[in-house]
Amino acid sequence: MPSKYRPQLLGWIGDLEKGKNYLTSPEDRLIYANDNYCVLKRKKLSDQIFYLFISLILIFIFGFCILVYYSVPLEPPENRDEEIMDHMFLAGVILSWIIIYLMIPEFYQNLFSRRGNPIIFNRKTGKVYVNESYFFNFKILRNPLTFLHPNKRRIKEYDWADLHGVAIHNYSPYSLVSDILMVCKPGTNQTIDHIMFDPIRNGVGSHLIWGWANNYMIFDKLADPSRSIYPTDQEDKFKQEIINGQGWPKWMIEAFNATTQDELTDIKQKYRVKQ
Repeated sequence: MPSKYRPQLLGWIGDLEKGKNYLTSPEDRLIYANDNYCVLKRKKLSDQIFYLFISLILIFIFGFCILVYYSVPLEPPENRDEEIMDHMFLAGVILSWIIIYLMIPEFYQNLFSRRGNPIIFNRKTGKVYVNESYFFNFKILRNPLTFLHPNKRRIKEYDWADLHGVAIHNYSPYSLVSDILMVCKPGTNQTIDHIMFDPIRNGVGSHLIWGWANNYMIFDKLADPSRSIYPTDQEDKFKQEIINGQGWPKWMIEAFNATTQDELTDIKQKYRVKQ
């Protein structure tokens, strides 16, 4: 059965249900939680370093291949075998350009991911906040001009009601799975944006985080905030070490703790945020 969200993503495995989910655990992803909002990190430092070096090595190797190809003087082939070899070398160069095109965003998003790319859920206002590298996603087609802005970021507020989870795989032999939040037009299944919720994980493991976030948003006791890295009474320390200096707008930091829609509206009016 295909995904109900359109357009369907390449590598789709299944749609993730909202609401109460007993398959739940914050694992080591829960940075901070109180009665108003919770903060989950989406990028482990160990994964960030690993993929940073893998992408850098691939860029170096295939960049070197391209350099070698263009440094060899071009001569007309003298026979059929040389013509075939020339075509093979050309195909290799084209493949090298494609790999570099794919690896540069991977390199950027690991180099410029900050403090785990936290995603913040306010369950009293039903809002979700992200502050992430522009390259922290699974897109393939990109405007090469964006490569000139490696530190470009996306900082946005979303409605939880418009976010829907899907699982995709990466076609590897290791059964790696990613959970994606589909941002839909209100009241529809038409996707207008995507958010990487939980990157490459083994098997069903990533769905534990999805289950925990859902339980938290419906105030279910299975979402235990005591398992966070920062205790609930250390909100100031959490903000100082994770939030401050990371480009979060002041209004958004206040909005983390908003308890009603009216309070959120007052905060936006205070900072003259366009609705």
